[in-house]
Amino acid sequence: MSEPTPDAPSGPPFAVPITVRGYETDTQGHLNQSVYLQYAEHARWSLLKAAGIGQQDLVGHGVGPVALETTIRYLKELRAGDETVMSCRFRWGTGKTFRIEQTLTTADGTVAAEVAAVGGLLDLTERRLIKDPGGFLRELAADPGLLDR
Repeated sequence: MSEPTPDAPSGPPFAVPITVRGYETDTQGHLNQSVYLQYAEHARWSLLKAAGIGQQDLVGHGVGPVALETTIRYLKELRAGDETVMSCRFRWGTGKTFRIEQTLTTADGTVAAEVAAVGGLLDLTERRLIKDPGGFLRELAADPGLLDR
């Protein structure tokens, strides 16, 4: 199975709009740090769903996604009511892990945060990462092209 190089995505990244809710803010009125992870996770699952892959599909095939590393760069304060968009792009390599690049932008296009993650697909029986997670997801997807944007 051929995989794209990590440097060659095709098209704009997948993205979902998110409005900052008041209960997601901290005592200073900023979006709470932990919520950035929730927004990133929401975008990842939304991308998989748009490609035709649900959580039950993964579990039904005996795998589950795992986060191995996540880094967040906070670049602009966000407050309740702010309209944002969280992008999501998978960067497939040739090993058992993949990178996820995500950017949270405001309505005017200002970058508010950057999320970079390393993940894998865990074989739920053997408790080991599967080989070629990109290939596995592409075969499972109804619209595999979304996984390579």
